[in-house]
Amino acid sequence: MEHVDVVVIGGGQSGLAAAHALLGRRLRPVLLEASDRAAGSWARYYDSLTLFSPARYSSLPGMPFPGADRDRYPHRDEVVAYLSTYADRLDAEVRTGCRVGAVRRGEGGFKVELESGGQVTARAVVATSGSFSHPYRPALLDLGEFTGTVLHAAQYRHPAPFAGQRVVVVGAGNSAVQIAAELVKTARVTLASRAPVKFARQKIAGRDLHYWTKHTGLDAAPIGGLLREIPPQPVIDDGRYRTALTQGAPDRRPVFISLTGTEALWADGSREEVDTIVLATGYRPDLPYLDGLDGVLDSAGRPRHRGGAALSVPGLAFVGLEWQRSLSSNSLRGVGRDAARVARALAAHLGRR
Repeated sequence: MEHVDVVVIGGGQSGLAAAHALLGRRLRPVLLEASDRAAGSWARYYDSLTLFSPARYSSLPGMPFPGADRDRYPHRDEVVAYLSTYADRLDAEVRTGCRVGAVRRGEGGFKVELESGGQVTARAVVATSGSFSHPYRPALLDLGEFTGTVLHAAQYRHPAPFAGQRVVVVGAGNSAVQIAAELVKTARVTLASRAPVKFARQKIAGRDLHYWTKHTGLDAAPIGGLLREIPPQPVIDDGRYRTALTQGAPDRRPVFISLTGTEALWADGSREEVDTIVLATGYRPDLPYLDGLDGVLDSAGRPRHRGGAALSVPGLAFVGLEWQRSLSSNSLRGVGRDAARVARALAAHLGRR
C-alpha cells in the first residue's frame, strides 16, 4: 500500500493553497481531485460569473493573478485558467479522477480509500473539498407538491433554457440576485426571500470594497471561531442590482406560502402558475468521507474544528471552510493565510510524532 506524508482531498483553490503551504514546511503532499482537472468547482459555476474582488485581490500565494489591468473583475474562465496554471507550476503531485470514499484511522496515521477501490495511507490529511457538490435545500421550503421544475443554483448555467417561463429565484445573496437579474432578459422573474436584500457598495471613495477590508484589517480578522452561525453576506453591488430591484426587474417578494401542482400561493393571497423554481440557498461542507471518524462532524455534517484543526482527530485538518478563521477564509485572496496556519500546525504535529 502506498504511503505519503499528507493527502490533500480536493484540487481546487483550497487544495492548491494547502499544497503550497505544506511544501513550504518540507512536507510532500499528494492532492486527490475527483474531477478531471485541478480547478475545483469554478468550471461548473454559471457562465456569466465574475469575481467580486479585483484581480489584485484574487491571488493564491506565490502567483499573482495575471493581466495588466489589476483592477478588473476576472471572469469565471479566467479563474479556471489561473488555477490550472497554478497547479502545473506547483511542485506537488495532483491526481485527477480520484474521488475519496472514506478516511479511516490507519497504521501510521490515516487510510484514505478511493471510490475506485484504491487506497493510500498518510501521516496527515487535509480536507479541502469545498461545498459546491453539496447544495443546501432548506427544509422550511415545502416543495413536495410542486410539479414544475426545481433546480439549485449549482445547476444553473445561462438564461436561454428559461425563455418565456415564469421563474421564481429563492434567496437574497449574491448568486440569487445575479441569477434573477440575468433571467429577466428572457423570463418573468420574482426574487423570493424571507428578508429584504441587503447591499454593500462595490466602491467607496473611488476604491474597491476589498481595498478597505484589507487596509482596515477586517478581511483577515480572526473572528471566525467566535461566530455561532455564519452571518448572511450582503450583495456587493455597483448600483445595477439595486436599480433592477427598484424597477421590479426582477420584483422582490416574501417567499411563497405554499405550492400546489404548478401554482404558488403568495403572502398577499394571490395565486399564479410557476414553471421553474431556482434555489439560490447556499451550500454546506461536502465531507461525507469523514463520517467514519467519530466526533469529526457535528449532527449537521459540519466539521468540528479550531482554526482548521479537527478537535477530535490529531493530524486531520481543513482548509477553505466558510468563516474558518476570517471573512476571507474561503476566497482566493484569503485561503492562503489559513493554509499556512494549518501547514504549520501539521508540521509541528508530525514533528512531535
